[in-house]
Amino acid sequence: MFNPVNSKVHFPQLEKNILSFWKDRQVFEHSIRQGSPSFILYDGPPTANGRPGIHHVLSRVFKDVIPRYKTMKGFYAPRKAGWDTHGLPVELEIERELNFSSKAQIEEYGVDRFNARCKESVNTYLDEWNSLTERIGFWIDLEDPYVTYHTEYVESVWWIIKQLWERGLIYQGYRVTPHCPRCGTSLSSHEVSLGYQDDTEDPSLYIQFKLHLGKSKDTPFSSTTPTYFLVWTTTPWTLPGNVALAVAPDASYALIQLKDKDQRFILAEPLLSSSIKDEYDIIDTFPGSKLVGLTYEPLYDPFKAKLDVQKFDNSTEGKALLHPYKPKGRTKLTYPVIPGEFVSMEDGTGIVHIAPAFGEADYLVGEDCELHFIQQVDLQGNIIGDYRFSGLFVKNADPIILDELASQGLLYRRETIRHTYPFCWRCESPLLYYAKPTWYAKTTAVKDRLVEANEQIRWYPNHIKHGRFGDWLENNVDWAFSRERYWGTPLNIWQCDLDPAHQECIGSIAELTDKPALEGLTEPMDPHRPFVDHVTFRCSYCNGTMQRLPEVLDAWFDSGAMPVAQWHYPFENQDVFEQRFPADYICEAVDQTRGWFYTLHALSTLLFDGPCFRNVICLGHILDVEGEKMSKAKGNVVDPWQILDNQGADALRWYMFTSTPPGNVRRFSSDQVTEVMRRFFLTLWNTYSFFVMYANIDQFDPSQSHISTYESDLDRWILSELNQLIQKVDTSLEGYDPTGGARYIEEFVDCLSNWYVRRSRRRFWKSENDEDKSAAYSTLYQSLVTIAKLTAPFAPFIAEEMYQNLVRTVYPEAPESVHHCDFPQADPDVIDNSLSDATRLVMKISSLGRSARSKASIKVRQPLDNVIIKTRYATEHKGIQRLAYQIQEELNVKRIEFVEQEEVLNGKEHLSISMEEGYVVALDTRISHELLEEGMSREIVHRLQTMRRNAGFNITDYIITYYDGDDFTSQMIENYSEYIKQETLSIQIVNGIPEDNALTEKQRIGDRQVTLAVKQA
Repeated sequence: MFNPVNSKVHFPQLEKNILSFWKDRQVFEHSIRQGSPSFILYDGPPTANGRPGIHHVLSRVFKDVIPRYKTMKGFYAPRKAGWDTHGLPVELEIERELNFSSKAQIEEYGVDRFNARCKESVNTYLDEWNSLTERIGFWIDLEDPYVTYHTEYVESVWWIIKQLWERGLIYQGYRVTPHCPRCGTSLSSHEVSLGYQDDTEDPSLYIQFKLHLGKSKDTPFSSTTPTYFLVWTTTPWTLPGNVALAVAPDASYALIQLKDKDQRFILAEPLLSSSIKDEYDIIDTFPGSKLVGLTYEPLYDPFKAKLDVQKFDNSTEGKALLHPYKPKGRTKLTYPVIPGEFVSMEDGTGIVHIAPAFGEADYLVGEDCELHFIQQVDLQGNIIGDYRFSGLFVKNADPIILDELASQGLLYRRETIRHTYPFCWRCESPLLYYAKPTWYAKTTAVKDRLVEANEQIRWYPNHIKHGRFGDWLENNVDWAFSRERYWGTPLNIWQCDLDPAHQECIGSIAELTDKPALEGLTEPMDPHRPFVDHVTFRCSYCNGTMQRLPEVLDAWFDSGAMPVAQWHYPFENQDVFEQRFPADYICEAVDQTRGWFYTLHALSTLLFDGPCFRNVICLGHILDVEGEKMSKAKGNVVDPWQILDNQGADALRWYMFTSTPPGNVRRFSSDQVTEVMRRFFLTLWNTYSFFVMYANIDQFDPSQSHISTYESDLDRWILSELNQLIQKVDTSLEGYDPTGGARYIEEFVDCLSNWYVRRSRRRFWKSENDEDKSAAYSTLYQSLVTIAKLTAPFAPFIAEEMYQNLVRTVYPEAPESVHHCDFPQADPDVIDNSLSDATRLVMKISSLGRSARSKASIKVRQPLDNVIIKTRYATEHKGIQRLAYQIQEELNVKRIEFVEQEEVLNGKEHLSISMEEGYVVALDTRISHELLEEGMSREIVHRLQTMRRNAGFNITDYIITYYDGDDFTSQMIENYSEYIKQETLSIQIVNGIPEDNALTEKQRIGDRQVTLAVKQA
């Protein structure tokens, strides 16, 4: 006997019971198949100092489904959790708690105290993360996670840096980097890509730079009329740093005279109409090369920048160096016009203002042309020096700069522009492109290998491979991985205080402790700031003291190092690392193509010349129901616990899998999860409940049921569909397509419930053929057990519940959990494609027939004489004829007739016709007296069955039925009494209504009224 099943199931409570079962029996731990071929998941580490959201559920269930499947396929699939604990997200949280807005406040507060709070905060929501992870059924080892702030993890990261250092792949470059003035640190290119905001408003300005006549008196531009280079910019705050103008040497430029103003402009000829709003005359045209070498008058005195003026110098070998520029007296800079191949003819004026301290192109041209370098902005984004706008943040200085230029007659046009601009993806401050020294990993040195190694990875969806990710690799730039912050893996490079050229990279704690004249090291060593900052040793090149450089690492470096650092490789666990590298599978959202996916790939290629993951599912983002990004400010964030408490984890998981393919953006609504529960889980549960109820009534024992041949078309059809389902789900999951696999299961469950069970009900209840009834039970039992196993990776809770009741109650020696079972294997001999095609066609014809009944407002319980069918292909008649009885029963008709042309149906008013895609079904709506009687008998049975339920009778209770109606009704009941008795378990049908102890209802059937009563026999 099976345990009784409550048809009014509460899935969240069921799941909590299953969780207790898993925990008590250590089901996850026992599911790990030691000694089997391995399948390795790398868990992308989340940061636990913030609450998990619905988007975390998305990634975690997709991480879970494939390892569960692979385990059932016989693989050893250990899963190690990880926590990302360093970096700006943690620091910013503590800054908010302390009400800090600058790095200076952190320094004053004390780096030791600040970092201590950071370390404490990373576990703030750890319990909630663990609880959510367990509640959604994500099986992963939470007892022994890797943690990026642990000393062992940091030491492995140091080892990685040392490996790259020794191979010449680490260097310090003075380059323009995207700088966050709020956080006070550089961002890498992949971090910048995460923070672009559309429709950002900036000034759109046309600035006049006056031609310097000192060197221009003998040129075509000499004139008593003031002549200006017209320059377009959207960043007026960079103008004090201007040292040159760039033109395109081969483009056409024009000298124009404004008709209503006594001034001339020089600008690109193709951009005249878009730039000049006044009437003008063209005085001359010439190539940009004619402008090269001319000079102009500066907008600002460069020395107002408080001598923060330097000059590029190419006199030494290698890259240009920057040297302080200290001229005798007040020697002015030259301010030349220089050639620039980067100058665009698509927008602006064709003349670009060059400020080497801001912008990569500006810096590079400054390096090539040995320009001066003026840095009038500090690392907090504030203007320094003696300007009128000094002390202001750059964006706040813009209006004052514009007013100044306008008052000097140097502002031709003043507008605004809306464009895409990068912001810090952590704090949302506008980024400044700022020249400063930064440490780089030379990823460009292995660009070709990065691209080649990507060819070994399977991406889902596939277009990411050569699209978003491939494009990123093709346009690879060196990775700026150092940060001027506090809570992170410290950069493991020490520098001599006597000679900065003397530098050493330390690859391990042991290497550090072996250094001569070591001071400042405490035991046990904490490798974080400020403790590691105190560690010094003697320079091996001179008698200087080696001191650690102050930077920390980009937290993305930490997460990208996890394949190595999670095992404290190479200091221990070498065999474990080798067994679990590379990973078979990773999964995160699409933004990680330029985040974790990239850093994993870059470090693996730099270290091991190949990829560290073989398969990746790249998830689209979750939006709210209106398609808006979720945020606390908008109040549209979904609390996953509300969904879990109300609808359950299985419903949430199933929605995540089936709502849209993983790479697509999805709109989330709790109503949609409820719909999933109703449409799929309740359908499955009701089918399961139906089986258990009737199997217990008939004491069906699957262990004693041995069906050698299935005679019923229904049995053979559903078993054929079941084995095809096994093949489809297996292929989908093997192809990293959980969405397709889950949708196939949905389709099958719908067919099982709404076709097989519905059409087989009489076999379970009324069949007088024991073999047929046993075959029906055996078929449904086999289907439900297989569904439990197929569903286990997707919806692990309901699968476990069904398995425990259907299998473990019958076969105690079976595996303890459905998750310990092997994945089902299809039996190709059972698959009957012709029967599947025929049944599918019968379903279509039946659906069209029901539509025709609906048009005629005739219930299915009313028999009709015949149905006329036209199929798309004449060859389909054979399949329909094979299962004609099913159509007759479904449509409640006596005969089936086939026609070749639908025209023969025209003009026949007694036909109700429905058609679709070449299929036509026409019902004869004429109802004879005999048909009317038969239809009313069926309606009487339907009403009595409803009354049985309302009276609370058990399904096996016998009853006495009473009636009171007109002569037609009485005659009909007399004619069909045996049928009514059999269908309603009535031992008697009595003409007349008892006075008491009976449930009595007046019913209207068609245009007749009848009183019915039922009471227990």
